[in-house]
Amino acid sequence: MADPTSTDHHDGDDAGAGDDKGSRRSFARRLRNHLIAGLLIWVPVMVTVWVIRFLSRILDQSLVLLPPPWRPEALFGTYIPGVGIVLSFLLLVTTGVVVRNLFGGQIVEGFENLVRRIPVIGAVYGGAKTFSETVLTDKGKSFKQVVLLEFPRKGLFSVGFITSEEMDEVQARTEQDVVCVFVPTTPNPTTGFLVAVDRNEIVRLDMTVDEAFKMLLTLGVVVPRWQKPPVAADLAPQQPPP
Repeated sequence: MADPTSTDHHDGDDAGAGDDKGSRRSFARRLRNHLIAGLLIWVPVMVTVWVIRFLSRILDQSLVLLPPPWRPEALFGTYIPGVGIVLSFLLLVTTGVVVRNLFGGQIVEGFENLVRRIPVIGAVYGGAKTFSETVLTDKGKSFKQVVLLEFPRKGLFSVGFITSEEMDEVQARTEQDVVCVFVPTTPNPTTGFLVAVDRNEIVRLDMTVDEAFKMLLTLGVVVPRWQKPPVAADLAPQQPPP
């Protein structure tokens, strides 16, 4: 005769094994949640520290403008990070004060005219000057409007920034009302593609430039909230029926 207690014994073992597996899964789940919570705190901190250190090393290069006896290594006997940031800030403010008066403006204008006459260097300086004036001031409309366009092929939409709406030669040769759009890559938006696209094929977005850059830097994880209800006509340009 079979022992009736044998079944109860196995059932108790199965229940115990199930409890052990459940507890292990619960522990692994809690550990995962704690790990993600820690990453959410430390990843932004480390990225911010890395960016500040990177900018600090670049701005510290301004220390070469100081005579060797006036540099921190000579005065304090050791390298002091961040001194270049202060020096760069003072240099920029002082330069701005000088340039904004009439005499300083004439000196800068004469210097720029001289540099622009130098082969290769003049072209590079002129392009950098035009770019900085367009982006850093309110003179132009570049990088002021976020748009959506079908790129790199039909059916795929990419976020871009209008850089120029005055393309006379391109418009004349293509016989289309085209605009110049910069399509940045992610997560490094400093590189990308420059495309000329028909004005009717772009969708102007309500998100700001800052919001668009946040979305690009986070690989689309941080998407700005849209206050307006979605309308089909606003989501994509209308395509003619086949």
